[in-house]
Amino acid sequence: MIRYSLKCAEGHSFDSWFQSAAAYDKLADAGMVSCAVCGSAKVEKAIMAPRVRPGRKAVSQGGKAESFEQSDTEAASEAQQRPEPVGGALTAPSSEVEKAIKELRKQVEANSDYVGKDFASEARAMHLGEAPPRSIHGEARLDEAKSLIEDGVPVVPLPFGPTRKTN
Repeated sequence: MIRYSLKCAEGHSFDSWFQSAAAYDKLADAGMVSCAVCGSAKVEKAIMAPRVRPGRKAVSQGGKAESFEQSDTEAASEAQQRPEPVGGALTAPSSEVEKAIKELRKQVEANSDYVGKDFASEARAMHLGEAPPRSIHGEARLDEAKSLIEDGVPVVPLPFGPTRKTN
């Protein structure tokens, strides 16, 4: 896996992981890499410094082995002095839009029930009066969402996907 710092034509910076450099090139050539903020397909690699860690022991200029172990306070001090990557950490929002989406997600999850893939049937049942009304969020296929809208069921797409564990 390789992580690239990317930048779109609108100036948005973000990071993304790819299986390999060749995989990135193939996806970029096919127009399948898009900006995480605005969706622009005009994306290119941004300048980034490689992340290389020294070995546990390295040879100092005098030829003597030097240990690179450090205390917790030294490591914390060094981390505070280290600049943030260009696009920010992958887990931290790097733009106002991302911060707003994160806040929206927090509000939705705190004030509604997650019904998963049963969203379409739950929303329809509430609309028809077969289930008590309540705030819900979940997942629906495109055809299910279109059918709900055509039938007048009040739904809105959310700008984020469900939280899933990957491991």
